Amino acid sequence: MVLDLLVIGLIITLYPLPIMAFVLVVSAPGGLWKGLAFILAWLGCLVAVIAVVLLLTGGQPPPPRSPPSTAGLAVRLAIGIGLVAYAEHRRRRRPAAGDAAPDGEGSGSGSGSADEPRALSRVDQVSAWSAAGIAVLLQPWGMVGAAAATVLEANLSDSATYLALFGFCILASSTLLAMELFMVFAPGRAALALTGMRSWLSDHKDPAIVLACLVLGLWLVGRSLYDLTR
Repeated sequence: MVLDLLVIGLIITLYPLPIMAFVLVVSAPGGLWKGLAFILAWLGCLVAVIAVVLLLTGGQPPPPRSPPSTAGLAVRLAIGIGLVAYAEHRRRRRPAAGDAAPDGEGSGSGSGSADEPRALSRVDQVSAWSAAGIAVLLQPWGMVGAAAATVLEANLSDSATYLALFGFCILASSTLLAMELFMVFAPGRAALALTGMRSWLSDHKDPAIVLACLVLGLWLVGRSLYDLTR
């Protein structure tokens, strides 16, 4: 469980769309408070999902090969296959280098639609409450779902489990936390660095999304098949 949560948390924290939105939020007037609202809502989603799973399991992992255990592995397998399929779909939809995308089309679907840049460009105009709502909307819910299926294995009678769950929440939020702290302690330097990061992500978000979804998808598929067949 710990290794799976580590991989999922790392992919979540590096996923480009929430980072792009957060850069705009924290760079706006009153950005520190808006950024804090964004982070609290982001963390709140992670904690709520984990809490719901633990309430359902009672803090005890289901026995191996029991219906709940098999169902959890099947969910992780389905999410992994979905992530791989989405990565391939997004890769195929990307325009070739030097080619412009047709009018009304972007480089992907869902979170990769042509409306992404326009939507993100308005993020800097939102209130703190709206920033919190954006954090909820931009949470990569498929990846969070994979984490929830992994948390089925959590055993709260083991104190190390609490550390693993806490570490997952912090790791999945670490990029946002680092940017917020950067703005607190070095606002001038942070503004320049975050502007450069936003520009880089705007140019490279599509391959970054493809890579993130592909890596996590393959990991989930491989681990799930191994656990289902051993």
